[in-house]
Amino acid sequence: MSYDEAQGYVVLSTLAQPLLAALIILFIPATRKMAIRYVSLFFATLMLGLSVYIFTAYQIGGDSIQMEISWAWVENTAFLGPRGISLHLGIDGIAALMVLLTGIVAFAATLVSWKLDYRPKDFFILFWVLVAGVYGTFFALDLFFWFFFYELAVVPLYLLIGVWGSTRKEYGAMKLTLMLVGGSVLIWIGIFAIFNAAGLHTFDLQQLWAAGADGTIDRNTQKIFFPFFVIGCGVLAALWPFHTWSPDGHMAAPTAVSMVHAGVLMKLGAFGIIRLGIQLLPEGAEFWMPGLMVLGTIGAVYGAAAALTQRDFKLISGYSSVSHMGYVLMGLATMNSIGITGAVLQMFSHGVMTALVFLMIGALYDQAHTRDLRDFGGIAKVMPWWVVCYTIAGLANVGLPGLSGFTAEFHIFVGTFETYPLFGGLAIFAAALAAGYMLRMFSVVFFGPFNPRWKDRLHDITPLEGVAASALIASMVVMGVWWAPFTDRVSHTVTQLVGVTG
Repeated sequence: MSYDEAQGYVVLSTLAQPLLAALIILFIPATRKMAIRYVSLFFATLMLGLSVYIFTAYQIGGDSIQMEISWAWVENTAFLGPRGISLHLGIDGIAALMVLLTGIVAFAATLVSWKLDYRPKDFFILFWVLVAGVYGTFFALDLFFWFFFYELAVVPLYLLIGVWGSTRKEYGAMKLTLMLVGGSVLIWIGIFAIFNAAGLHTFDLQQLWAAGADGTIDRNTQKIFFPFFVIGCGVLAALWPFHTWSPDGHMAAPTAVSMVHAGVLMKLGAFGIIRLGIQLLPEGAEFWMPGLMVLGTIGAVYGAAAALTQRDFKLISGYSSVSHMGYVLMGLATMNSIGITGAVLQMFSHGVMTALVFLMIGALYDQAHTRDLRDFGGIAKVMPWWVVCYTIAGLANVGLPGLSGFTAEFHIFVGTFETYPLFGGLAIFAAALAAGYMLRMFSVVFFGPFNPRWKDRLHDITPLEGVAASALIASMVVMGVWWAPFTDRVSHTVTQLVGVTG
């Protein structure tokens, strides 16, 4: 077996791990809760190691797509050619960073779920199926399987929120599912339209990307169907005005699901805009990106302003996610190398930062059973490590130098000012609003007089929560201090994207 083939099997193995975890848990009796937890932790640790390896093994300066492996599934039929539909997997620099994000957040979410006592068997089976869908979406180089894994990642959310959630969980789960399914319908229509327009009788993404770049898929077709992909994927990326499911979904979801949902799943939407929008329909992207810049900017400012008015921890974080995903969309809309690189860095930064925020919120809610800011005060006196972790996440949220948020936002702001100076100014204004709602939370909840209601009722984070938080904090610090491993891998791919679209 050659080195390249071995690398391909590493990618395949990473995709197989969560499915294998779900299969093993399926055969463990539901009463053996500790066995279920240990199996989940073993596979979460294994996936984290594989994700780190894939990220570090990606060779800067080599081919854009690496670690490929392909198995034919349906070929040589009446409407499909010799490369019709295949399980074609691989990574580029963007996917490598997203795979790393998935490994880190899934590991942290597994640790947080250790104390889950209600039907953990069912929970972890659905959880690992969801994680498999996430990995598959980042790995897939076949348009059919890309959509299959995309849906596999979204479908379990309904049950995970509806069964294990809180605070209007049925409403939040149903609203989320209906809106995401509506977006998926648009994606599915666009997929078949582009398949027919290309006339290549294949769903292979690399061939379809080439068809979009060389004009085989004509300009008018690209302009017509680009919005199908951007809106369809943008629903999951909290694209304004299709974002309304996001705060309700975050508020209703259990802690681990909130971490994966906000930390990773929302990034699938932005990743879809890159894969199916910018790469597949470059001329359509050139035409429509000013519109995406407008919607992204509105989302960034609106989300921050809405967060400033909320009193529920999760609603603040939910609207904050809308704002930060607005930054991602703005970076993509710049269509220049530094802006798109910043968007991908923001996907990673927001993923680990918001996962840490929801981890801390869950740790507090499990004890207090309330998330209203007005019920707290001075909790730094009884939960000092909780406050430290939340403060680090908050500082990353507002873009403090030395943390990942600054690295990402710096690139986005520079790219936006280069192409749309007015919108760059609005992005800075949204960042100022973010500082406002974070500092407001710090002053109201962390400091000031202690609420005697919580005397002897609140304790600091547990050791497992501390390990999960440490993994997320380390990710933010490393990206904030040492940019090169992240920017080099992403820009290696982004430069080729901009070259195609330009």
